[in-house]
Parts: sequence; structure tokens; C-alpha cells
Amino acid sequence: MDFGNFLLDNLHQFWILTGFHNATWEHFVMLAVGLFFIWLAIKKDFEPMLLVPIGFGMLIGNVPFNTEAGLEIGIYEEGSVLNILYNGVSAGWYPPLIFLGIGAMTDFSSLIANPKLMLIGASAQFGIFGAYMVALLLGFTPDQAGGIAIIGGADGPTAIFLSSKLAPNLMGAIAVSAYSYMALVPVIQPPIMRLLTTKKERLIKMRPARAVSQNEKIIFPIVGMLLTCFVVPSGLPLLGMLFFGNLLRECGVTTRLAKTASNALTDIVTILLGMTVGASTQASEFLTAETIGIFALGFMAFIIASASGVCFVKLFNLVLPKSKKINPLIGNAGVSAVPMSARISNNLGLEYDPSNYLLMHAMGPNVSGVIGSAVAAGVLLGFLA
Repeated sequence: MDFGNFLLDNLHQFWILTGFHNATWEHFVMLAVGLFFIWLAIKKDFEPMLLVPIGFGMLIGNVPFNTEAGLEIGIYEEGSVLNILYNGVSAGWYPPLIFLGIGAMTDFSSLIANPKLMLIGASAQFGIFGAYMVALLLGFTPDQAGGIAIIGGADGPTAIFLSSKLAPNLMGAIAVSAYSYMALVPVIQPPIMRLLTTKKERLIKMRPARAVSQNEKIIFPIVGMLLTCFVVPSGLPLLGMLFFGNLLRECGVTTRLAKTASNALTDIVTILLGMTVGASTQASEFLTAETIGIFALGFMAFIIASASGVCFVKLFNLVLPKSKKINPLIGNAGVSAVPMSARISNNLGLEYDPSNYLLMHAMGPNVSGVIGSAVAAGVLLGFLA
């Protein structure tokens, strides 16, 4: 073989291995979606801590390559670096660590001071079970329906944890859907809240919550873990870590551990989780009719969950004395998007009355929504696993 042919063969081999040669239109669609996520995060400030890693992960996961070359670089190729990092998602390691961080950074005082707000968080879980029934009617298997339904809780880590157990083949679509709706809370929820409330209801002022003692804050995570996990043992990985993180925060003698859990550890796991979830959306695995159905069902579940919380408050107010009525604008906070949905409640309240601060009141149903979605995931896992 002369040098010219040898060079041409090498160039041809090089071309076969390039992304340009292996690209399909589906790859470019997913690359555009990844760029859109990054744009939303940077320009619109929609959950940048989530959407930047997920969006860039989509770019990583959709660089085309020759799967027959044995390069071991793809996220679904056993033994590749990305595959090893993805084990934290597929095996469900990352979500409990995220819940540890959430517990360490969350103040449950508003819920402890006014326990009836937990009912709002519970009512928002109707979105999960409503979507589960609809998914069954559309032909999804019970396991797949359970994984899809949890999107209604607007809790990305819970969605990943449950789908990794029940529907691993749909986990990429479920995770991206859950995180997308978490990021779009400021867009989706306000129109629902305005539609379902009257101007008079939006102006309701709630009494300041009572002061919560340090002993109550210490006892709450211990009792909360035992009660919820005795009822739903399958929720132990999430609920146990959530309440453990909160005990680290409140006990007063583990400040360093609480800071590590709520800052460095959570940031590291968020980076790895977001990037690998994004990379798992390879065009061949992601662009399917099932994915479109998952996003549609997830959107429906999130709408039902947000509306259920608002409507529950309106019904609850019918039996509450005038002095104890609850502003329905905090009903949307029953979903698990902490603290974004609580901020939406507060912002909307201030829009109609600049002196009506609802943030601390909204944090009650918001944190109970975190617990509620984990309990709902445990219920589904217990019945379907």
C-alpha cells in the first residue's frame, strides 16, 4: 500500500469516528434543548443550579460517536467514566444525599408552629395519584405509571429515586420532566393561583406564627422520622436522610456537619446528578413517543397538585373562624419545589397588598410537601416494587 492510500484510509477512519459523520437530526434536536435549558438558567434565572448542569449534560450526552468503536465513552457503555458517575442516579445514591442537604438547610419552624399547614402539603399530593390513574388508562404499566406520577410532586430527587426503582428505562425523561417543571414554577403557578382565588381571598392576612422552642425543633426530626417511616418504611432512604439532616441543623452540636451537608456536599451531588441526568438524554433513548407522553402527564400532575393545594385552603377556610383563616395563595406551596413555590406565594401576596408577607406561612406547606412527596413515593414503591 502506498503512502497516499494509507493516508486516505486513515483520514476515512478518522472521519467515521467523528461526531459529524455519526450525527442524526435527533442529536441536533437534543443539543438545541440543552442550549435552551442553559439559556433559561442564565438569561431568565430559572433554577440555574439545576438547569445549567442538566443543560450542559445534554450537550455532553448528545455528542454523536461511533458506538461500535468500543471507545467506552457513552453514559450507557458499561465501565465508562460517565457510566460510573451515572450509577449514582441509576442506583439511587444521589437523591438521599440531596435530601440530607435539604434537611440540613430547612427550617421546619413554620410547620411546627402551625401543624394544620401539613394538610395543605398532603392535599397537593393528589396530583401524583391523579396522574398515576391517568397513566394507567393511557396504557403505561403500573410501575411506569408510578414513576411518571411522582413528577406531580415537583421534586427532582424523589422522581429520580422512584423511577430508578420502578421504571429505569424511563428515568431520563422522568427526571428531566420533574426538574423542568421545578424550574418553571414561576411561570406555571401564578396563573393557576389567580384563576382559583378572588381578590378578597388574596388579601387575607394571617396571624404571625408562635415562637418555636429549641426543644421542639430537636424533637421534630426524631418523631417525624419515626412516624413517617413506621407508616411507610419504603420511604426510609429519603425520609431518614431528610430528618437526619434537619437534626444536624437543629441539635446545636453538629454545626460543622450541618454546614457541610447543606453546602459542599449538596453542591457536589447536585453537579453530578444534574450533569449525568442531562447526559442520559441521548437522542436514541429520549426522543420517543413515550417521552412526549411523560412530559404531558407530568405537566398535568403538576397543574393538579398546584390547584389541589389552593382549592383545599379555600375549602378549609369554610370551617375555620375568621381570625384563623388561611390565605389560599399559600396553597400552591404544597408542592415540593422548595423554596421557589413559597416565594411565589409571597410575591403574589405582596402584589395585591405590599404589607402582606406570606413567605413564612407558605414555608409550612412547602416543607410538608417535601415530606409528602417522599411519603407518596414510599407508598408507590411499597405497592409496586
